[in-house]
Amino acid sequence: MRTRTLGPGGPKVGGLGLGCMGMSEFYGPGDEGEAVATIRRALELGVTMLDTADMYACGGNEKLLATALSGRREQAFIATKFGFVRDEDGAVRGVDGSPAHVRRAADASLRRLGVEHIDLYYLHRVDPDVPIEDTVGAMAELVAAGKVRHLGLSEVAADTIRRAHAVHPITAVQTEYSVWERGVEDTVLPVLRELGIALVPYSPLGRGVLTGQLSDPAQLAPDDFRRSGHVPRLTGDAFAANLRLVDELRRLAATTGSTPAQLALAWLLAQGDDVVPVPGTRHRRRLEENAAADDLRLSSADLEQLNAVARQVTGARYDAAEMRLIDS
Repeated sequence: MRTRTLGPGGPKVGGLGLGCMGMSEFYGPGDEGEAVATIRRALELGVTMLDTADMYACGGNEKLLATALSGRREQAFIATKFGFVRDEDGAVRGVDGSPAHVRRAADASLRRLGVEHIDLYYLHRVDPDVPIEDTVGAMAELVAAGKVRHLGLSEVAADTIRRAHAVHPITAVQTEYSVWERGVEDTVLPVLRELGIALVPYSPLGRGVLTGQLSDPAQLAPDDFRRSGHVPRLTGDAFAANLRLVDELRRLAATTGSTPAQLALAWLLAQGDDVVPVPGTRHRRRLEENAAADDLRLSSADLEQLNAVARQVTGARYDAAEMRLIDS
């Protein structure tokens, strides 16, 4: 896989990363053996940026990476996140961006991952009660201490990015971005490009819908996050309307000799060399399918047709409760 650089002079990573969240939580029961095999296959394919967070399975996902990367640490670029605080039963209690929590969370992630440093350390969500300067200042101390190499932010507004970057260079910003979610283009992406910060899209396949494999939420496990109602475009009439969008994506994929997932990822890769999507999967077969998107070249006509498809999406990406956690 061809590499991309996270910011001018920054670290080189595979053009596509791997989102590991679903291997441990949120998308129904997983298979640890297949998850480990998928992570190791990713490294073989040049998919080097592995995306996790301390809140995924309450640290269990980081431990899974530690298992998968045993003897392979030098091949991987580990990106993890902190900020969410969960109770013992898994309930999300809130967001903590205090300097004391920054230090505690980083040390805990390092122990679970079994590594001496984290390659990219993200603030998962902004704590509204802590100035971003204080949070990033504590994160910068981790860089000075050699515990973290690069800093990132997730789901942040343009002004927050500027304020954070003034404290310490921000290497990457993670947010939802895909054929059917393009809000980042309005104000955030221009600031990222002005400051030389990479964009790391999560859910680049629309939480699996843009693969063309999900036709009915009833297919999903009872504890699958996508059945929770927190994603309005995956519920009721909105979901039915969006399946028509997926049908169009499937039709366009056939004209390029690709799958809908490959087409959606190739569209993202075509948005700029500073864009590094992290599609999640739990299976080697899907990983290999996604990685092949790196070989797909789209014409200007293809891109325009996909832009037209994007304008057809119905429903919000999160409900009001989830949107309250998004910096704006």
